[in-house]
Amino acid sequence: MPMPAFEEYEPAGDCVCLGCTQRRRALARGRAIGLRDGGHPAVRGARRALVLATAAGVVLGGGGSAALAVSKPLPGPGPVALDDPGTPQGGRAPLHGRPAAGRPPGGRPGAPALARRIDRTTIINRAKLWLDAQVPYSMSEYWTDGYRQDCSGYVSMAWNLGTNEWTGSLDTFATKITKEELLPGDMLLFHNPADPNKGSHVVLFGGWVDETRTHYIAYEQTRPTTRRQATPYGYWNNSEKYLPYRYNGVTGGIVPEVPAPGPNPPNTTVYPGAAKFGPGADNPYVAELGKMLIGRGGLRFYPKGASNKWSDSDRLATQAFQQAQGWTGADADGIPGEHTWRLLVQRQGKDIPPTRTGHQGPAGVPAYPGPAVFRPGQSHPALVAMGRQLLKKGFGKYYTSGPGPRWSEADRRNVEAFQRAQGWRGASADGYPGPETWRRLFA
Repeated sequence: MPMPAFEEYEPAGDCVCLGCTQRRRALARGRAIGLRDGGHPAVRGARRALVLATAAGVVLGGGGSAALAVSKPLPGPGPVALDDPGTPQGGRAPLHGRPAAGRPPGGRPGAPALARRIDRTTIINRAKLWLDAQVPYSMSEYWTDGYRQDCSGYVSMAWNLGTNEWTGSLDTFATKITKEELLPGDMLLFHNPADPNKGSHVVLFGGWVDETRTHYIAYEQTRPTTRRQATPYGYWNNSEKYLPYRYNGVTGGIVPEVPAPGPNPPNTTVYPGAAKFGPGADNPYVAELGKMLIGRGGLRFYPKGASNKWSDSDRLATQAFQQAQGWTGADADGIPGEHTWRLLVQRQGKDIPPTRTGHQGPAGVPAYPGPAVFRPGQSHPALVAMGRQLLKKGFGKYYTSGPGPRWSEADRRNVEAFQRAQGWRGASADGYPGPETWRRLFA
């Protein structure tokens, strides 16, 4: 792997904001001119020694860590730029508080690194330890387990490596795979050898969000703390540069694992009874209802797919199907009765009609446009209305300019803040509006 290119300057901490970056570059140019144009010989010699020591420390450490030897890292700049992982990193190092191994991590350059055996469940459970603890991001601090609190330290911890690696060395512990082979516990890696602190990032793959395989659950260490969220493949920025890798020590081998056989699907030919549906219901019939409604035009009500657990998505989709038949009142209450069930099973009756641009829901609320709208690069007039409503309710702090018709990371983070204000956590507060988020936002 090519080594990073270095400028002759003294690192000034881990701040990645534009101002600090430009300042460091200006200092580097100034020192270079001073060395070239003269000055006291002792000063020139000291400067050369500092530059050489810094460069040597970076080369030996794999990038970035030399800053720790010459200056104390400055505090981070706060919130990072939108759609950017904002995760500069430390270099390769032993676990904090433990003696270094007899040889550098990974052995000689280009040699495969030693890999401890670990199963996928353990990898994900280890990743959740930092998620539950909400470990703060830092390229210079270490958590109580000895791992550095940046993106590559997080993957080193989850894989149970005996060292703190960086994005320029993690691939020596892994084998490149294809997108189709990805399984929980694998990683998506982008290393920028020209400037490791510009864009380089790594995340753990936690599984696909749905069968479209356009989004996956990413476990990552980023500002402000460890997070787990649905993420577009391969990442928000530089997606085409994120490459999938499989840890060499993972049990199960390189080929995809065969999933264990699941339970037999329920018999849908007979109506299971009203007791199987409604608040608190959790059974396979609820999932079958969702699948049938999705097939009848109700995909927009299921941003995360059908589930065994009853939710407002099931109620709203069922109600939309009932209303499509011309039913009103108690006949369109969102709870599937025998007649509703029979129409769905036998694929009779009218499908749920698609939404129309500008169509208004109850009390002037814009109709929920469906989950496909809330994806990077997608544009829709409803996004402008959503952004204005977020601002109106006090959840627009991530907008640097007024909300627009194109979905952005600022939209997602504002929606996530709104969802958390409802008391939701985990996958229920991932920043992607579902029908219930939409209803509450415009309530």
